[in-house]
Amino acid sequence: MKTSLYPFLMLLLIVSLVGSFYCQKKETITADGTYQDLVEFFKEWREFEKPNFKNGVPDYTAEAMAEQESRIPEFEKRLAAMDTSDWTISQKVDYEIVRAEINGLKFNHQVLKPWSRNPLFYAVVQMHEQDVPAREGPEIDGVLNVFQHRFPLNEESQAVFKKKLTAIPSVLAQAQKNLVHKAGDLWFFGIRQKKGESADLAALAERFEGRHPELTDLALEAKSAVDDFTTWLEEKQKGMKSFSGIGKEEYSRYMKKVHLVPYSWEEQMELIQRELERSLAALKMEEHRNRDLPQLQPPQSLKERKEQYKNSVAKFMKFLRSEEIFSVPEYMHLDDEVGSFTPPKELDFFSHISYRDPLPLLCHQVHWLEKQRMARNTHPIRGKPLLYNIWDSRAEGLATGFEELMMQAGLLEDRPRARELTHIMLAFRAIRAIGGLKLHSGEWTLEEAVDYAVEKTPRGFVSPDSRTIYGDYALYLSQPGYGTSYVIGKLQLDRLIKDRALQLGDEFRLKDFFDEYFSLGMIPASLIRWEMTGLDDQMKKLWE
Repeated sequence: MKTSLYPFLMLLLIVSLVGSFYCQKKETITADGTYQDLVEFFKEWREFEKPNFKNGVPDYTAEAMAEQESRIPEFEKRLAAMDTSDWTISQKVDYEIVRAEINGLKFNHQVLKPWSRNPLFYAVVQMHEQDVPAREGPEIDGVLNVFQHRFPLNEESQAVFKKKLTAIPSVLAQAQKNLVHKAGDLWFFGIRQKKGESADLAALAERFEGRHPELTDLALEAKSAVDDFTTWLEEKQKGMKSFSGIGKEEYSRYMKKVHLVPYSWEEQMELIQRELERSLAALKMEEHRNRDLPQLQPPQSLKERKEQYKNSVAKFMKFLRSEEIFSVPEYMHLDDEVGSFTPPKELDFFSHISYRDPLPLLCHQVHWLEKQRMARNTHPIRGKPLLYNIWDSRAEGLATGFEELMMQAGLLEDRPRARELTHIMLAFRAIRAIGGLKLHSGEWTLEEAVDYAVEKTPRGFVSPDSRTIYGDYALYLSQPGYGTSYVIGKLQLDRLIKDRALQLGDEFRLKDFFDEYFSLGMIPASLIRWEMTGLDDQMKKLWE
């Protein structure tokens, strides 16, 4: 008996020793991981983060989300085991990006829970491309992005439309089971969103008619499903507590651990209040300076609007090149076509601005130039839009900061009244950021936040039924920090210019600054500052 067991026991011992050696070897490789290990880890992480699909429908059921949440600690442990002490700052920045994304998914499961709390998450059709790296706010995988296709549809696009339109009723049927948490304001915004989607699907059905009869029927079926879902939301939302924020403490934690913004709720409120005061004071000085000049008036026809806009785009692009603001490759351009005209009485905030003079707001359209640059970015980590809008302080901070920077650089020297518009835009962004902060803290109701924007925005450019302000607050409640990113990101850019100028002294050149800035990709402003200057004071605050 002993003789017969001996070979078997020896085999078990050998297997055990080999397994022990393998595990130690694997742990050693992870702990001493190279940068390339991080790149491979990132690829695996991105695949894990995606939901599973069943018959073309993304799975956000409670069971699927519980399974995903249970595996997050594996990724945290493996990432933490990597020894980055000998890595370059650039490589360490990429490490922080990956860690922030993992923290983002973890925060979604712990706090935001968009799949069970936010009807806006279940967007099914998007008609227009956004000017930032990815869709603002959370949304399901598999949305029908109409703007990605040209009409008339080719066979490949027809197949995409068929697949995604077919899935919409099932997506919304699952949403009714998944949405179990009450957040009245988010449900209110979800109802508004679905009514817009219903109109979009009706327009698609009409567009398909006579050319793609099968798609016509599918679009109408999808519309019917959206309408039924809207009715369900309206019934469930009755009597629901409106508060949909996450509170000051969680807001501050989210800023620090996910968006890598080194300012708490309270610190952001203080900074933004100061910017509001500064912008309003500057506006009064501009108005005094220009008191003898005629007020800017919006165009009265589509022809006038087209000419106004085309000339402004040409001036803006020429200014970037001639004043050496940053390198402008041949592929970079801004669309200068105008296809519609809004009567003066129907203008909303940004059309009030652009119709009076397009140039100040065109500075914000640096977004589109950035997208063209990003489309050519092959970096294994930074070449992809970061998840959970982690790029917001960089994208919106630059675009907002660029408005004032270009004014200071001389873009509006021959258009003094347009300078007033730049100050008004900053004031508005501060006003809506304050509203977003107080919605999250629970200090204001949605009605109070809207009233504040209507009352405080200069010249009555925000009306009580403004689609802009309602759309903004829907986003800010869905994506904490987005509303403040315009102003806080701008302040971070100001600080970075100051830091770099102090380091370089007389060697500082704006073009060199922005070329280096852009080369680092669409990543949080705190990481760009660390990489460009080597200063890690903000990072230490984030690491606390």
